[in-house]
Amino acid sequence: MYQIRFMPRAEKYIKKLKEKNLKEKIKNAIYEIQRNPYIGEMKKGDLSDIYGFDVFYHKTNYEISYQIYSEKEVIIIILIGTRKNFYQELKKYISNS
Repeated sequence: MYQIRFMPRAEKYIKKLKEKNLKEKIKNAIYEIQRNPYIGEMKKGDLSDIYGFDVFYHKTNYEISYQIYSEKEVIIIILIGTRKNFYQELKKYISNS
């Protein structure tokens, strides 16, 4: 099974979540990604090496973005958040990392 690692903003997002059910739903989604990394949708264009996985909770769409490093069997969770402005934030975060 792949090993999961978190970028600082993704880890901080999970720690700050107050709603237990949402936190559990995101953790379950990360476990699903860990079991089958290719379950997410591969992005196109300047995000072509990044996958996205959607989590729906109370009529809100949350996104988990991640990269797969098959040779090391590692998945890096880059960013987690609501869909609003998510991809602009992701592009900015990647360019600053």
